[in-house]
Formats: sequence, C-alpha cells, structure tokens
Amino acid sequence: MIPWLENDQPFPPVHHALREPNGLLAAGGDLSTPRLLQAYRRGIFPWYSEGQPVLWWSPEPRMVLRPADVAVSRSLRKRLRNASAEIRTDTAFRDVLSACAAPRAGQAGTWITPEMATAYTALHHAGYAHSVETWADGALVGGLYGVSIGRMFFGESMFSRAPDASKIALVHLARQLERWKFGLIDCQMATPHLASLGAREIPRAEFMRVLTELVNYATRLGAWRFDDDLFD
Repeated sequence: MIPWLENDQPFPPVHHALREPNGLLAAGGDLSTPRLLQAYRRGIFPWYSEGQPVLWWSPEPRMVLRPADVAVSRSLRKRLRNASAEIRTDTAFRDVLSACAAPRAGQAGTWITPEMATAYTALHHAGYAHSVETWADGALVGGLYGVSIGRMFFGESMFSRAPDASKIALVHLARQLERWKFGLIDCQMATPHLASLGAREIPRAEFMRVLTELVNYATRLGAWRFDDDLFD
C-alpha cells in the first residue's frame, strides 16, 4: 500500500517507493508550485493519467544524463553545423507543452493532463520551468521542457515535427548547462531513445546524494537565454 497525501502532508522517504510498479511512492495531494518544488528537491515527480489521482514516483534505478555526456551522432552533428534551425528559450513554453501532450503513434493517451499543463505553466511563470525550442522558417518544429532547481535540470518531455528537432534542442541545452556547471539532467525512467542520447541508469541512492548537493545551489530564475557561441 502507498500513503494518501493530504495537501499539507509531506512526502514519505523515497526508499519507501514500491518495487512494482517501480517507484510508485504516494497518491493524492495537489500540483501547486510549492508542492512540485518540494517533490523535485526530494527526487520525486508526478506521473498519472487523466481520471486518476495524482501519483508520485521515485524509480529505482534512475535514468540521468550528464550534460558533458550527451551523444551527438554524425548526422546530428551535420545538422548542428548547417545551422538551419534557430534555438530559442522560454518564448513559447505553453506551445511546447501542448506539442508534448499531443497524441503520438502507438500511445493511447497522454500523461500531460490539463491539470498538469496548468501546474507546469505556473512553474514557468514562477521562473522554474523552461522550454528549449527549435524553430525553422518561423515555425516551431521541436523542443523540450523541464524544471530547473539549483544546478539540476529535470527533463519532462520533448517533441519533434522535423528530423532531429528535439535532439537539436537537447544538445543546445546540454552545452549550456555544462557551461553553467549543472551536474545532471534527470531523465526519470529508462528508454532506448534516452540511452541512445547518452543517458544511463544509476542507483537511486547515488541519484539522491548528487541531487541533495545540486539543488542547494542558487537557482537561475526567470526566462533563460543561451549563449550565442555554444558551437563556435
């Protein structure tokens, strides 16, 4: 059994999470900005389908990507050199979120419910959630969004409407985070796609040790702007 959280009730320790389903820790509570920040600082994230209560997770092991370890294939490197795409940050957060929530082939639904969209938009307005956007010919063709606390970036979702568009956004994000001395990009759950980009699994205990250090640095609040010379 997992505990039911009232709105003012703290999360249980992450080592109380279930083994099956992997990482399920608690249910209930709300998606207020203070609650979400509390969750991320403790290595916990919400993930649930519409019609369910809010479910909170902390899986074992944890999928992470160190900014310096992002994998750039030969074809992706060529696209980056061609510079046909423009990278913007925090100019179309809600559009990125909506694109990530759109139906995808092979999926019956989305975990980005209207309630989740509202909650992460509030995090964006508070200066903690950010979008990295790939634009081509004036159109948004790919990107990602996530949450930043201290020197941790918690990746949430990405989308592409053009080849490698989300990967281009990720590589730019990783390069900038490396300059800003961020330690990790949290990828949450393991997937072959994430592994192909350089992410790997680490034990939850190791993740928590690193997380506890990184979230205590000062947070870069407000709209982000990336350096213009990331690939010079």
